[in-house]
Amino acid sequence: MGTRRDRSVLLEIVVPAYNEADRLPAGLGLLCDRLAGLPVRAEVIVVDNASTDGTADIVRAWDGPVPVRLVHCETRGKGAAVRAGLLATRAPYVGFMDADMATDLAALDEAIVLLRGGRPVVVGSRRHGRSVVEGYALPVRRLGAITFNRIVRDLAGGIADTQCGFKFFFGPLGRAAAADLRTTGFSFDVELLAHCVRRGASVTDIPVVWRDRAGSTFSVRRHSLQCLLDLARIRARAGFRLPAVPVKSNIPVVPVRAAFGEPGPLPLAKKASAPAAETG
Repeated sequence: MGTRRDRSVLLEIVVPAYNEADRLPAGLGLLCDRLAGLPVRAEVIVVDNASTDGTADIVRAWDGPVPVRLVHCETRGKGAAVRAGLLATRAPYVGFMDADMATDLAALDEAIVLLRGGRPVVVGSRRHGRSVVEGYALPVRRLGAITFNRIVRDLAGGIADTQCGFKFFFGPLGRAAAADLRTTGFSFDVELLAHCVRRGASVTDIPVVWRDRAGSTFSVRRHSLQCLLDLARIRARAGFRLPAVPVKSNIPVVPVRAAFGEPGPLPLAKKASAPAAETG
């Protein structure tokens, strides 16, 4: 009987990082400890997004229970960093999350079970009826987020929260969608999900425990206009309204150890196009 180390990497998680030297060690520690407890192999890719601090040095020196790989992205913007990270993956299942680990990692169990069950896109939603949200920044930012998501819901498969930094994909689908991604800023999530929906993939939202963290680089005052411009471009590139793809209802949480075994046949996204050439 093979050991865990004998198995192929099943899951790769991308962590975009711009000047995250202060928050990254704690975040990587939490993530790696959680992944090490899974009965499958997982790896982490940290994308250094043209940082000017010691972010890259932290990754190079990292020594933990789960392999952590460094990818450089000189094009500034979270969208550019996530795109570079997803294109560097090879695993059957991939995803990304924020360096501050604002989304509680307990949601990983349910996300993985759903992916293994054939759901091609699984996203955390702070607006899910069973989510717990603590300390959601300024009221104006919360109102802006709700308005933003109502504007773009038809583009992103109908989900109520497009901006939660906790998204997972069937690997070939995620890489193909990332290859088409052109938005480098904070609105990239919408375009990424739109590319999945256009390929016929459904989007499943799951509840999360989310805690606001200090140090976010998003500013309502500085970034709102750019986000609106990005949304206009995304909608223009998508043409008229995309066909609605209903969000699949959530299924009960299944303990990950009960759901996992040796990887079985991989789920195929409907109408999935061939993955773009990958770079690593």
